[in-house]
Amino acid sequence: MQKLKIGIPKGSLENATIELFKKSGWKITTSSRSYFPSIDDDELSCVLVRAQEMPRFVENGALDVALTGKDWILENNSIVEVVCDLIYSKTTARPARWVLVVKDDSPIKRLEDLEGKKIYTELVGFTRNYFSSRNINVEIEFSWGATEAKVVEGLADAIVEVTETGSTIKTHGLKILYDLLETNTQLIANKESWQDPWKKEKIQQIALLLQGALRADGMVGLKMNVPKDKLEAVVKLLPSITAPTISNLYQSDWFSVETVIAEKLVRELMPKLLKTGAEGIIEYSLNKII
Repeated sequence: MQKLKIGIPKGSLENATIELFKKSGWKITTSSRSYFPSIDDDELSCVLVRAQEMPRFVENGALDVALTGKDWILENNSIVEVVCDLIYSKTTARPARWVLVVKDDSPIKRLEDLEGKKIYTELVGFTRNYFSSRNINVEIEFSWGATEAKVVEGLADAIVEVTETGSTIKTHGLKILYDLLETNTQLIANKESWQDPWKKEKIQQIALLLQGALRADGMVGLKMNVPKDKLEAVVKLLPSITAPTISNLYQSDWFSVETVIAEKLVRELMPKLLKTGAEGIIEYSLNKII
């Protein structure tokens, strides 16, 4: 039996990725003593790998397909097939940003002010290329962690750090000077694996269902019964991906109305639907929207 070897990002995105696969139809089970999670699909095998290293393993064929950040693909200058974007994270549903950060009272106001200065970051290659392309000479040092502390303590003039909301940066008395890169998780494939018909079809199946699960995030289904004379008024209240589904109830002048909406709208919408004449309203969760 053919198998597709898939890389699951170990670390901050690990639990979010496993939950995303669960919503997509695959159950991944991890163990603290193993880097090889089990998955309930005989055609897949999983490996836990740090997102930073993932592009190299996909490029050299150790992995057929993997989830990693756009930032780490650029950092490694990896030659891989980008199958699709998957915008999700451990806290928000928006892309993360790599930003240039200085102290609140820093005299550095522009990129050019960093000429001859020291910058700490985990994204060394990208940062070096960013400043080199602008003919700004800076000293780039790799940060092993606690990057914000290095600029707070005066060990660096600036840092390049990843953030989603910017709240941690502000908490440390720092400010964002520039956004350098917007990044998100991407599903990537080895170039040779992408040319293999069986592997390509399996990868496309994974991409389709992962995207469907993300599309369903924060969405719910609503179903209700509505009398004929109230139908038009109820339909006008309903936001929908397309048009709501409407069908006659058996031997009745009532209709069944079904739609998909953002979950956050339900609390305001449901009382209005009841007042307008809808009855038997059911709200249900969604795993995927394809």
